[in-house]
Amino acid sequence: MSGFTVLLRKELLEAWRTRRLPIVGLLFIAVGIISPLTARYLNDILTAALGDQMTIPMPTPTAVTALEQLQKNLGQLGALAAIALAMSAVSGELDRGTAALVLAQPATRAAFLAAKLTGIAIVLGVCTALGVAVAWAYTVVLFDPLPIGGWVVLGLLAWLALLAWAALTFLASAATGSTTAAAGLGFVALIGVSILSVFPTLDQLLPTGLAAPSILIAAGDTASLDAGALATAIVGSAVLVAACAAGALAAFRRREL
Repeated sequence: MSGFTVLLRKELLEAWRTRRLPIVGLLFIAVGIISPLTARYLNDILTAALGDQMTIPMPTPTAVTALEQLQKNLGQLGALAAIALAMSAVSGELDRGTAALVLAQPATRAAFLAAKLTGIAIVLGVCTALGVAVAWAYTVVLFDPLPIGGWVVLGLLAWLALLAWAALTFLASAATGSTTAAAGLGFVALIGVSILSVFPTLDQLLPTGLAAPSILIAAGDTASLDAGALATAIVGSAVLVAACAAGALAAFRRREL
């Protein structure tokens, strides 16, 4: 893929100069702070607010509660951030006319798309690492410490899930050439996959199937872990990303610049 390295460097530099990387990084850091704080103090807040009206007994918060809150927030706010990063990746270049200028140089369309998707993956990876690291630090302070190795696995699995949402939106951006349409289709895909995940058989094939195993690993509860289901979810998510990349390339090759 001629020109990939140069184009990737360009994507990462743009991510910094346009403040996409700092802004998304701050969002993930906020998620990392808020998740364990919510897990620790939500019961106290509800009790103070409702008083005697609080009739439902609330479970005692633990480090696992913080993990669940983190995974939930990453699955929602993180997914929206992934869609936002990818929605104008191709369509924005087409609207500005810069795609034709870039491809007039010795760079292939495959390298152009690969550099963009790789750049998005790196930004998501850095931001996910920041969010998980901050959440681990706050969880250590507020609850009992958990093995850091499990948190690393949680971060990797969360990153793969977010990359899948970004890849679906990236495909829409390349296929439609419209940022608005790509954002809409990415959000519809997020909702649609979340609905399909209600069925356990389908959930194991989708990015949503990575959430529960990642919590068990981070909590050190490997005895309850279904390794086969986790492997299926990893392969399914990776195949989804690869299929979206291939579909984006097929659509972009047919597009006139």
